[in-house]
Amino acid sequence: MSPYRPDAQVHFGVFFQGVNHTTIWSDSASGSQIDFETFRRMITTAERGLFDAFFLGEGLRLREQEGKILDLDIAGRPDAIAQLSALAGITSRIGLVATQNTTYNEPGDLARRLAGLDVLSDGRAGWNAVTTDNAWTGENFRRGGFLDHELRYERAGQFIRTARAIWDSWSDNALATSRDSQYWAEKNAVQRVSRTTSQFDLELDATLPRSAQGHPVIFQAGDSSTGRDFAAANADVIFSRHGTDFDEALTFADDIRARLRAAGRPEDDIKILPGTQIVLAENASEVEEKERWVREGQFTGPTALSLVGLVWGKDLSDRDPDGPLPSEDPVSAPISGTRGAFRDGKDPNAIAKEWRALAEAKNLSLRKVAIETTARSGFAGTPGQVADELTKWVREGATDGFNISPYIVPGGLDEIVDWLVPELQERGAYRTEYTETTLRGHLGLREPLTWRKTGETDSSAAG
Repeated sequence: MSPYRPDAQVHFGVFFQGVNHTTIWSDSASGSQIDFETFRRMITTAERGLFDAFFLGEGLRLREQEGKILDLDIAGRPDAIAQLSALAGITSRIGLVATQNTTYNEPGDLARRLAGLDVLSDGRAGWNAVTTDNAWTGENFRRGGFLDHELRYERAGQFIRTARAIWDSWSDNALATSRDSQYWAEKNAVQRVSRTTSQFDLELDATLPRSAQGHPVIFQAGDSSTGRDFAAANADVIFSRHGTDFDEALTFADDIRARLRAAGRPEDDIKILPGTQIVLAENASEVEEKERWVREGQFTGPTALSLVGLVWGKDLSDRDPDGPLPSEDPVSAPISGTRGAFRDGKDPNAIAKEWRALAEAKNLSLRKVAIETTARSGFAGTPGQVADELTKWVREGATDGFNISPYIVPGGLDEIVDWLVPELQERGAYRTEYTETTLRGHLGLREPLTWRKTGETDSSAAG
């Protein structure tokens, strides 16, 4: 049975997406996706709104379609750790979460860079550990796919455990506290890390001490059964996609709690923060129109033609997006995965048949079909209506909070902070000030645990 938590408060993060078409870049209120000023404005607004974290998505290769670079989606983001290191200097409390890939990085290097962010920010760093197994991304690394699909979580688990061993190899209070001390660090304060696994063979001495929170908070975003087991074994926070439907979110949360118990962890040992979008209007009569404006801004004519072209397996850019779906049948070939997991693994002819029936039943254009067949994301309503709904989700155990993806950058958080946060505070469902200084503290996570798995050689100090 899901726990009822009458005093639970909503946790907020802001998810600044990587490559995507759901940020309305073409609107006059939209700013640069690269200039530092955009990131500065967003993170300072989020910190003013007492958010837990600023969360950066990242892609390792530009999106493609039909063998050509896709020029419709936002892309071209600077490296996440570089951005967050700069933002650490202009903020004091908000967490700084970098998406970093376990397939194409190496643990000795990435653990050091993440530890650097964590130490420089006084314990505010987080790591969204992601995997990639597709060959088109791997080509950027001269490896092709590099890993079989079933091995990507094996490598990721070994990677995280190795990173934790590196972070834990410095003892607490290792550094001298007085200039009168004979040595800069206590004797035997740093233990050598040796790891031999199926994926890694390394021996190193870590170069940085532990941060104020011990080490970076681990986020994970897999939703398959294997991904959920991986999270239950390794993660502090799950960034799920169940941020729209309450029953789906509750089922997901109950499943994670069961997997945590099976892994020997307390069922509240992971915080669940689904990605979501929030559309606010001051009056109830304005909500539907504003939500429609957002959806149509996210699905421009060229974007709709591009997405439908994925299913038909051909370039539809010369078609009228406000006209009908193509009369010809799709090309009988797998749907390209170069734009993510869009309709991945599904039969294009079956999708076309379904879409034609929908278009006929509702008299929909191609563009309207693209909008209609893409699930609505998140919440829409007045600030009071949305505050009631978010409070319900958290207190009835469906989630611990939300990672909000603004549809306008950088000003998309203004209404959240100015309208929604006060409504949540009035309900006692949101903090009124920061009471902690670290990301781990904001989220109410336990102190870092030592993680060891049998079958791995580890002579490092586990801390």
